[in-house]
Amino acid sequence: MKLSEVTHNEPVIITKILGHGSFRKRISEMGFIRGKEVRVIKKSPFNGPTEFKILNYNVSLRKSECEMIEVVQLNEYKIYSNNFEGTIDRNIDLTDHSERTRTINIALVGNPNCGKTTIFNAISGAKERVGNYSGVTVDIHKATFKAKGYKFNFYDLPGTYSLTAYSTEEIYVRKFIYEQTPDIIINVLDSTNLERSLFLTTQLIDMDVRTIIALNMFDEMQKKKLELDQGELAKLVGIPVVPTVSSKGKGIDAVIDKAIEVFEGKDIFARHIHINYGKDLEESIKIIRQKVKEFKPITDKISSRFIAIKLLEKDKQIFELLSNYANFDEIRKITDKEIKKIELLQNEDSETVVTDAKYSFISGALKETYANPEEGKKTRSEKIDSVLTHKYFGFPIFTALLFLMFWTTFKVGAYPMDWIDAGVAALGDLVHRIIPDGMLNDLLVDGIISGTGSVLVFLPNILILFFFISLLEGSGYMARAAFIMDTIMHRFGLHGRSFIPMIMGFGCNVPAILATRSMRNRGDRILTMLIIPFMSCSARLPVYILIISAFFMKYQALILIGIYAVGIIFAFLTAQILNKTVFKNKETPFVMELPTYRLPTLRNVLYHMWDKTQHYLKKIGTIILLGVIIIWALEYFPRETKQSKHFSEQIASVENNEQLSEKAKTEQVSEIEHARESDRLINSYLGRTGRIIEPVMRPLGFDWKMSIALLAGLPAKEIVVSTMGVLYQTNNDENTVSLQKKLKDEVFVSGEKIGEKIFTTPTALAFLVFILIYFPCIGVVATIKNESGSWKWAVFSVLYTTGLAWLAAFVVHNVGNLFI
Repeated sequence: MKLSEVTHNEPVIITKILGHGSFRKRISEMGFIRGKEVRVIKKSPFNGPTEFKILNYNVSLRKSECEMIEVVQLNEYKIYSNNFEGTIDRNIDLTDHSERTRTINIALVGNPNCGKTTIFNAISGAKERVGNYSGVTVDIHKATFKAKGYKFNFYDLPGTYSLTAYSTEEIYVRKFIYEQTPDIIINVLDSTNLERSLFLTTQLIDMDVRTIIALNMFDEMQKKKLELDQGELAKLVGIPVVPTVSSKGKGIDAVIDKAIEVFEGKDIFARHIHINYGKDLEESIKIIRQKVKEFKPITDKISSRFIAIKLLEKDKQIFELLSNYANFDEIRKITDKEIKKIELLQNEDSETVVTDAKYSFISGALKETYANPEEGKKTRSEKIDSVLTHKYFGFPIFTALLFLMFWTTFKVGAYPMDWIDAGVAALGDLVHRIIPDGMLNDLLVDGIISGTGSVLVFLPNILILFFFISLLEGSGYMARAAFIMDTIMHRFGLHGRSFIPMIMGFGCNVPAILATRSMRNRGDRILTMLIIPFMSCSARLPVYILIISAFFMKYQALILIGIYAVGIIFAFLTAQILNKTVFKNKETPFVMELPTYRLPTLRNVLYHMWDKTQHYLKKIGTIILLGVIIIWALEYFPRETKQSKHFSEQIASVENNEQLSEKAKTEQVSEIEHARESDRLINSYLGRTGRIIEPVMRPLGFDWKMSIALLAGLPAKEIVVSTMGVLYQTNNDENTVSLQKKLKDEVFVSGEKIGEKIFTTPTALAFLVFILIYFPCIGVVATIKNESGSWKWAVFSVLYTTGLAWLAAFVVHNVGNLFI
């Protein structure tokens, strides 16, 4: 029968994997191979993917993937003979490199969610982002420090399940290892999930690199009463094993000490071995190796055995690496011959034969060294998931969590926001009183303090948002969100994995686009990149809060959630359109691990929040400050207009009019000065630019000031707020009045609508929609270009989002005017 036919919580044995290509490769590397027991846990909401337990971890598959896996009942399974062949000990002593150099280059390699980046942070003192889901480390991070007489260069590589040329991360990690040739690899393993984690270890053994196993989350292993003979395992695999608890900093010094021992060739367990894959495979590996070794350059950096095994696995990248060699045709011919021989003997695809052999070695090694007395019992994560990913309650709980996140961001953030706002206003008043009237006073008060202060005031909201995102990432709930949402995503032509970068986009679109590297299919990646800009990043949040708090006093949290929801709807609609036109026939398997729930450490949450705070403050002190000064200068000059002389004469006439009282004189002079300042502002360089743009934006209800603010927001959306903070400072007596009030009081000073309010409810809504959709910031455009490898998609993103923003704002404004 098919795996899709298996009922709830029924254990079965896998007998065959159907299909081919990326699905077959990925599914087998995740442990879905002949002879493995798999158990159904539950279906996701909306009759979506099903959660399974295999190799002591949980993974989700769609029904279409389950249809490709044949299984039988436990009592029907005939034991498949694939003996544990052990290892081939090469009896080669490791060289002492300490005489050559006092620098040790170390690369951290491991599966997603194994705690690799936490170890990197603990070892190096770095503050890289840590999360409990696939795709957190999306690039190579380096840290350098000195200890115990050595200089250490640590490299945190992307999390990967394997070293096949299947995903961007795998290619990244593999190329780094053979191109940079680190002295030592620290292979971080999740100690509660050894059978799956050791698959990557077998590939590192094939690569013939010096390795140390960091047995991470060792405290969880002890809590679950898992038993492991560490010394015997180290002896079997030829790799020293060091227990660590990275979240608490335990075992880190031991890892450093062990790295020095291995580097100096003093460790008793470290040795070069070959995994014995059995007679048939070993013969084929030997034949291919001999032909590959005829040309030295490539085997100086990459083990010829690793190359031979990858050729048997039909690895395209290895074929490309060898394609320039004079004997490439002979290598391909011999490889094809050996593949046919293996497939004929085993009646199975050669890739699957190699994977089966690896898991046979892992199973045999663990049978001798590992025991789980509580195997089969329901885990803590499964108990939590019985509620959080329930078929009926899962989606409402997810929606409630998002509502809580946005409500808290708005309501709780309002108090410190008011305090900062009052502090900025007080500082402006103080500087205004201390410094004499003139250009410097105007620059500091109306420009720098007002402009940057209008952005700084929203820092508490940003912090609260990132606090919640850190909790979702660190706990493991992000993967559950993708599990819950996969059916909806799939209906719009999106992969379930797209949901994780989309949620990350609420923080910042740039790392969200980088996180698409965890997706296997290029079409899925590019499609996800193009819709991520519709996710309201934290840079847009200050604009939302400014407009919502000014014009929507009731239901503020609901309006904010509505804006985020509209962004998601536009993302889904865009995905549907592109999927029907540009990315046709793009179907990729949904195979995703559901990591163990873990309580995020306070240190990691604070690191994450501080990192974003630093980034935000740095942006205020650099790009936003520069933008504020430029906008202020364009608004401040020229100081004289054609009407300036006329206004001066009017003021002089009022002051010389003896029939007026002093109070009347003051009021009339004030009105004339206000008119003069408005005239000067309209005729400033900024006003002239605004007037050029205004005709395009007028159908949306936007005046020239709003148009200029939108234009200024192209480098970074926070500049929209700071620009408005500068533009609406038209009267020095109003410096203490909040920007929200100034927006509400703003009126047209010319044209047919003179004297009418500029910001009406429909106009405010249209402005919010335009901010939501239009032009991604420069950093996002550059990232799309880099990640897609083409300017085509970056330009498309700019033109599509800006055109859609104009159209959507036009509809909102005009429809709003009919009903409001």
